[in-house]
Amino acid sequence: GSRGYVQPRWISGSADGALSVSNRVMSEAKTRLDLALRHRVEANLARFDRRRLADPGLRRAAVAVVLVAGDAGEPAFILTRRASGLSDHPGQFALPGGRIEPGETPAEAACRETAEEVGLVLDRSALLGRLDDYRTRSGFIVTPFVAWGGPAPDLKGNPDEVAIVYRVPLSDLDQKSIPVLRRIPESERPVLSLPLCATQVHAPTAAFIFQFREVALRGVSMRVDRFEEPVWAWK
Repeated sequence: GSRGYVQPRWISGSADGALSVSNRVMSEAKTRLDLALRHRVEANLARFDRRRLADPGLRRAAVAVVLVAGDAGEPAFILTRRASGLSDHPGQFALPGGRIEPGETPAEAACRETAEEVGLVLDRSALLGRLDDYRTRSGFIVTPFVAWGGPAPDLKGNPDEVAIVYRVPLSDLDQKSIPVLRRIPESERPVLSLPLCATQVHAPTAAFIFQFREVALRGVSMRVDRFEEPVWAWK
């Protein structure tokens, strides 16, 4: 049964006017990492009415969807696989990011973590906008940023935190199989995953990436709080 969940048209790949226009925008965007792409993403994020969450009982974190040049020079974003020796979520796929330190803003944390994890130094001017805050099952409120990393030829993962650094082409987000939704008995919400890097990348990381695709690249206003994480990520 549907358990009260109505599948939105944007998930089913409906060919309504807004989606067909945004698909054309995506086709243009995936050819060059240039100022036109940067300005388009900034404009889409500026129009987006992002949701902010406040809960003093939860820890705060920040992540960044960082736009860089792919291996063939095409527009891409950074995705990492966490080191196997980490105490929290070892081996999982993640965007650059982490806990917000005392006295630090979310923007400062996103920039600091990106530098620490993949060696890419960003300043505040590189941040193009924010997506919705997301409450994770493990007790965090995560603030996602979209950032402009430029060509970034020398990405290098910090071996203490990162096992692999990927440059994922934006064109990979245009697959018809995205998103993948799966029902579980433990939640009313469907588990969200994305087929990337020859595997399934799950929420919460998948939620940030999916909203980035819809809002920043396609100019479609959508929310991700309706999507669930897999049970193994709840700890």
